Amino acid sequence: MFRRPFPLLALHDALLSALHRSLHSLAVRRTLCAFLLPAALLGACASGPRAPEPAPLGPDPARLAVRTAWTRHLGTVGLTLRPAWKADVLTVANAAGTVLALRASTGEELWRVDVGHPLSAGVGSDGRRAAVVTQDNVLVALDDKGVSWKQPLSTQVITPPLVAGERVFVLGGDRSVMAFDGKTGHRLWRFHRHEEALVLGQPSVLMAVGDTLVVAQSGHLIGLHPATASVLWDAPLATPRETSDIDRLVDLVEGVSRNGYEVCVRAYHYGVGCVSALHGGISWSKSSQGHVGLSGDARWVYGVDSDGTLRSWRRSDGEPGWTNTDLRYRKLGRAVLAGDVLVVGDDNGMLHWFSSADGAALARSTTDGSAIVGSPLWADSLLIAVTRHGGVYAFGTAPANAASR
Repeated sequence: MFRRPFPLLALHDALLSALHRSLHSLAVRRTLCAFLLPAALLGACASGPRAPEPAPLGPDPARLAVRTAWTRHLGTVGLTLRPAWKADVLTVANAAGTVLALRASTGEELWRVDVGHPLSAGVGSDGRRAAVVTQDNVLVALDDKGVSWKQPLSTQVITPPLVAGERVFVLGGDRSVMAFDGKTGHRLWRFHRHEEALVLGQPSVLMAVGDTLVVAQSGHLIGLHPATASVLWDAPLATPRETSDIDRLVDLVEGVSRNGYEVCVRAYHYGVGCVSALHGGISWSKSSQGHVGLSGDARWVYGVDSDGTLRSWRRSDGEPGWTNTDLRYRKLGRAVLAGDVLVVGDDNGMLHWFSSADGAALARSTTDGSAIVGSPLWADSLLIAVTRHGGVYAFGTAPANAASR
C-alpha cells in the first residue's frame, strides 16, 4: 500500500491547524459540510503563491482527423453529474432535473423525463432504467414511461447510482452503501462500516465486477456480495499517517481502469494501485499526486497528475512508462482511452488527443468553451463529451491522411 508523501496540497502546518480549528468551530465534522472541504482548501491556497501559468498551446498537431458526429444541448450541468452509456443508449441529466436518453450513435432523442427537483448525483443506467439523486436526498428511478419510484435517503449523494442486476445501488456521502429493488424501490439492505469525520466532495468508486459489488470505503476498496452486503474482501490501498482529520482525509476517486477482474484506482493525492476483484489482492501500488481517476487497457494504465502531467504505468507491475507535460498547469479532467487514443478535457472545453503508445499529441478539438464535466466517455466508436453549459458532443476519428482521400 502507499502512504501519503506529504500533507494534502502541501499546506503549511499552521494553515492546517487553523483550518482544523475552524472546521471544529463551525461544526462541520460531519459529511454534509465535509463536501465543502475541497473548495475551502482551494480558497485557503489562493492567498499563497500564484500557480504557474500554463505554457501557450502550440498549433493543432492535426495527426488525427476529428469530426463532430452530432451535438445536443441539455441545459446547465452540475459538476457531479455524469453521462451513462449502455447498449447504444446515452443517458444524461442537467442540474435542474431533466434526464434525457439519446441514441449514442446518432444523437436521436429516445425519451425525456423531468424529475422536478435539482440533482446532486447521476446518471446511473443499464440502458433501460436510469437512476438519479436529488439535492434534497431522494433517489429517483425512471425509464421511457416516466418516474418509476422514489425513495428518500438519509444522506447526501454525489456518486452516480449503479443500476445493475435488477437493483439500484447507492453510495452515500457518509460512505453507507444501499441496495434497492429496481422495479419497486424497496430497500434490500444497507451497509455502513463506520462514520467518517471528513470525506471527499467528489464522486467515488461504485461498480459491479462479475458477481461482486466493488465500492470505496475511505482508502479501502472492498468487495460486497450484492444480495447480502457481506464483505467478500478488503483491499487497504491508502493509509494516512497524519493525526488531524484534514490530514487523514483519504478517499478513492471515480474513474476506474478495469481489465477483466483487475481494477486500478486512484486514491486522492496518495497514489494509484491495482486490485483483483476476485479476492482483493493488491497487485501493486505507487505514490502519485493526483485527484482524478484512471483509464487503461490490458497493458497500460493512464492518469493525470495534479499539475497536468499525463503519465502511464505498466499494468502488470506498475513500472512507469511515458510522460507528457504539454498540458502542465492546466485544469484537466480524467484522461479516457478511446480505442488506441487517450483523450483529456480541460476547463476551457477543449479536448486533447494523444497517442496511448507514446503520449505524442495527435489533435485538439473544441466544444462551447465551458469546462468538460467529469471525463469524456467512449461509446463504441464515438467519444462523448458533456460541458458545464450543457453541450453534448459526439466525436469520431480517422487518421489525418484518411481525411484527405
